[in-house]
Amino acid sequence: MTRALPKNSELADTFDLLADLLELDGADAFRSTAYRRAAERIRESPVSVAELALEGKATRLNGIGGTIERKIVELADTGDLEALAKLRARVPEGLVEVMQVPGLGPKTTRKLWRELGVTSTADLRAAAEAGRLRGVPGLGIKTEERVLTHLTRRVPRVSTGRALLGRALPFVEELVAELRAHPAAVAVSEAGSVRRRAETVRDLDVIATAHDAVDLIEHFTAMRWVAEVIAKGGTKATAASHDGLRVDLRVVPPECFGNLLQHFTGSAAHNIALREDAVRRGLSVSEYGVVTVASGETVTHATEEELYTYLGYAWIPPELREDAGELDAARDRTLPTLVEAGDLRGDLHMHTDWSDGKASLEQMVAAARGRGLSYVAICDHARQLRDGRLERQTEEIERIDSGVRGIEVLCGVEVDIRADGTLDMDDELLAGRDWVVASVHSGFHDSRDTLTRRILEAIDNPHVDCIGHPTGRKINRRAPYYLDFEPILERAAETGTALEINGQPDRLDLRDTHARLAAEAGVPILLSSDAHSTAALAYLDLAVSQARRAWLTAAQIVNARPWAKVRAKW
Repeated sequence: MTRALPKNSELADTFDLLADLLELDGADAFRSTAYRRAAERIRESPVSVAELALEGKATRLNGIGGTIERKIVELADTGDLEALAKLRARVPEGLVEVMQVPGLGPKTTRKLWRELGVTSTADLRAAAEAGRLRGVPGLGIKTEERVLTHLTRRVPRVSTGRALLGRALPFVEELVAELRAHPAAVAVSEAGSVRRRAETVRDLDVIATAHDAVDLIEHFTAMRWVAEVIAKGGTKATAASHDGLRVDLRVVPPECFGNLLQHFTGSAAHNIALREDAVRRGLSVSEYGVVTVASGETVTHATEEELYTYLGYAWIPPELREDAGELDAARDRTLPTLVEAGDLRGDLHMHTDWSDGKASLEQMVAAARGRGLSYVAICDHARQLRDGRLERQTEEIERIDSGVRGIEVLCGVEVDIRADGTLDMDDELLAGRDWVVASVHSGFHDSRDTLTRRILEAIDNPHVDCIGHPTGRKINRRAPYYLDFEPILERAAETGTALEINGQPDRLDLRDTHARLAAEAGVPILLSSDAHSTAALAYLDLAVSQARRAWLTAAQIVNARPWAKVRAKW
């Protein structure tokens, strides 16, 4: 009996576990990092990585070398890894969950295992309740209290079963481009939640018109990314990719393309409100057209613009279709002119290999210049710029800035907001930076009052220009921490401190509703990539999408202004 090839998600989970157990076993950090990077690449791949490895082609993926390819082949052939089996024999798997408790990490977890016999979170809780953690060198009463707080009142881990926009969007854009290039295609568009740029998506919808619908559908179901054809007919098909994305393609006559595109773009709430308003005027709206109830006449529309005009509205950008006032604004012709990627002049939050970035300063600047930006702020973590490194980095930034044309390179920094609200860099040093981002990176389980106070303290620091990823959420992994948002908005507006929309796919923080509230309160909004690699500079586009969902215009965005105006505090 032939063994089924492991799915990409199964391969990625195996390499993540291998990395975890290696860390707990005390292995070199380079090895575990390599496996984690491989897991990330495998999870993101739309084609079967096991199949690529068996063909000797997995090394074409960034982050997959020969050693990892051989391990993928081993997994495909045997269902397990010899290296993983050996680690399981030495290291209890329950320690992986212990290691994820905030404030512990692999070294401390290993120490707890060796000295206290802790092999699970149940053991850890029992040891903390008995007051035994404080006896371990390097730990104390506060650590013990934090562990107990986490284990008894966890910040919820949020799992929606939905893919991140940052993962789904590049896939669907490439798919749409390939379908458009097919000779049978006339018009092709993404639809659904990905077209609205929702932060997570479940299924992907694509709407098309074609000279030959059957030919286009055959092409769609034969694409390399297709792991399974779930359904196929003369006008629609459904397929699943190797990384678990499900795609529905509908091919419709050109005369009703606009009706179907509007319907399948949604949201459901927007469509319901649209239909209810139409009913009051004697109309019935569906994906097939608009029916005048009295006469039974059906009118179809080739474009969305025609449809919205027929119903008495200005065309509504997909990002706004959430039944949040957009229909009234479209009828009154008061919809805002939303910010676009081309409005942005700079990126004021990115990292290099001076801290936890993957690319050099020169590489990041060259990539940003290639994207057409006119200024960037290098904001490596303050905690990794001690012992003279800050001064040496400053010299390098100034050298690169003086030698490159077309882009201004700024000396920034990202500082941690400590438990008491102070920052992890002295004010004297902060005063010398061009741009300062202050962020919470620890203490997510603090009380609402404590976390709010911490951020307010940072806002009050005259050297802080922006609060980074203000609510600390990680989509599908960690809920936002508890904050009293109103006083934060008031203080940020008073001081002119910007709040960030962080473009990292698993952050998109601020979320759209918070960003809209902040802008309405007069708070400056920063859109940033928080890039840790040259490719991640594209996350700036995700921040723009989030800002559009928040109804924001270019006038409300800090980095849509020239640096001279930003430097002068807007």
